[in-house]
Amino acid sequence: MDYQGKLTILVIYAHPDPQQSVANQVMLDHIADLPHVTVHDLYAAYPDFFIDCHQERALVEMHDIIIFQHPLYMYSCPALLKEWIDVVLSKGFARGDGIATKGKYWLSVITTGGAAEAYTPQGYNHCSLDDILKPFQLCADLCQMYWLPPLVLHWARKVPEQQRQQHGEYYRQLLLHPELLIAPIKQEDRDGQ
Repeated sequence: MDYQGKLTILVIYAHPDPQQSVANQVMLDHIADLPHVTVHDLYAAYPDFFIDCHQERALVEMHDIIIFQHPLYMYSCPALLKEWIDVVLSKGFARGDGIATKGKYWLSVITTGGAAEAYTPQGYNHCSLDDILKPFQLCADLCQMYWLPPLVLHWARKVPEQQRQQHGEYYRQLLLHPELLIAPIKQEDRDGQ
C-alpha cells in the first residue's frame, strides 16, 4: 500500500457521459501521470452495470485513500457509483464483520452545475453541500473509513477554462502530497489518545 513512501490512491471515477465532461476531464488529465494513483473509470469498465465485486475489492484493498470523483446528479452520485458502493462496500467486506476498509480514507471530489450560493439553506437547493453529501459521510463511517473534507468545483461548466485548469492543478498537488490531506485526521488521532 506504499508506493516509494507515498500513500496509494484509488480514484473511482463515475461520469455517465465523459465526453461531455469539461471539469472532470481536466482534473483527470492533471493526475494521469502520478504513479501512486490508480484512476478507475466505472462507466468504461462496466457499461452493462455488472460489477465484478472481487476485482473491485482487490483494488480497494491495495489502496490507502479512496477518492470518489463524480458530478453531483440529483443531489447524489451517478447510478453506477451508487451500485458500486452497494455491491463492493457490502457487509462482510467493508462493514459488519468486514474490516477491509477500516482506517482507509474517503475523499469525495465533486463537480456541481450550480453556484456555491445555491448550496445554502437560503439558496436554490435549500441546503448545504455538506447536507447533500451526508449519506456518503455516513457510508464512510459505517465502513470505518476516515471522512476527508470534500473537494468541490461549483459551476463546473460555466467557470472560465483558466479556473478549471487551476482547480486541476490544485487537485494534482493534493494527490502529490496525500500526507497533507490526512494530516488533520492524524492530529485528531494523536489528540484522542
